[in-house]
Amino acid sequence: MSGIWSITAFKYAERNARTRQDSFILDDDHTSPHAMDYYVWLLENGDRRILVDTGYDAKEGAERDRPIETDPATMLKSYGVHPDSIDTVILTHLHYDHAGSLAAFPDANLVVQEAEMAYATGPCMCHPALRLPYTGAHICDMVRALYVSRVQFVSGVGEVAPGVEVHLVGGHSRGLQVVRVRTQRGWVVLASDATHYYENFMSGRPFPIVVDLENMLTGFAKLLKLGGSASHIVPGHDPLVRAAYPSLGSPNILALHVEPKQGIWNTSGHAMQDLP
Repeated sequence: MSGIWSITAFKYAERNARTRQDSFILDDDHTSPHAMDYYVWLLENGDRRILVDTGYDAKEGAERDRPIETDPATMLKSYGVHPDSIDTVILTHLHYDHAGSLAAFPDANLVVQEAEMAYATGPCMCHPALRLPYTGAHICDMVRALYVSRVQFVSGVGEVAPGVEVHLVGGHSRGLQVVRVRTQRGWVVLASDATHYYENFMSGRPFPIVVDLENMLTGFAKLLKLGGSASHIVPGHDPLVRAAYPSLGSPNILALHVEPKQGIWNTSGHAMQDLP
């Protein structure tokens, strides 16, 4: 098995009733609309399938008043990938929208940073503001998986498979990790919430939900070091991803292992928001 992977993004939800104050610290524009997409990512290499994050389900969406469009597991099935065929799930972190459908993948091994598990089960969760992005039932799912030997812990940097690496960044959450994938166009970094939007890292504007602001800011530079260029970094929630990459039979299913459209990388700040 070669170390060259394909990457498919599945957009399963969106939130359009947001403004720029929900997305950026240190920004003068607080009122302009600023939409958010929600994704999971499928890595494929021959018969090997790895899922990056699991998204959240309809029940979680109803409880948080953030409805989904399609359940992530259902989207995978519609694409011809049964959840049982996924042997590994990389969890970039344990927030509800990244680890909220673990029950749909009951046999997969789960890869998480030690720091994230310790944070999500430790004294910091006594603070409601820090606990808000987490859901207790999801963390209990992780503990149950741990007790049946399905959790693989990483401390810092680790190789999940040849051509698939995880790197601790932190910032947004204590144990946030990004996933570096070798593809036909070189290394691609699935940044998850290390940069929600292109604008976060390209303009140095941090996202408001942050545990360690210094780690978030230094994480922007780490992304560029790991990817080599902005065109090799895929933000975790940016609708511009759908403008940059070709769809695969559905506007909500995208190929990230191919070259993105040109032009987006030559523009910064607000101008990026004007691209079709």
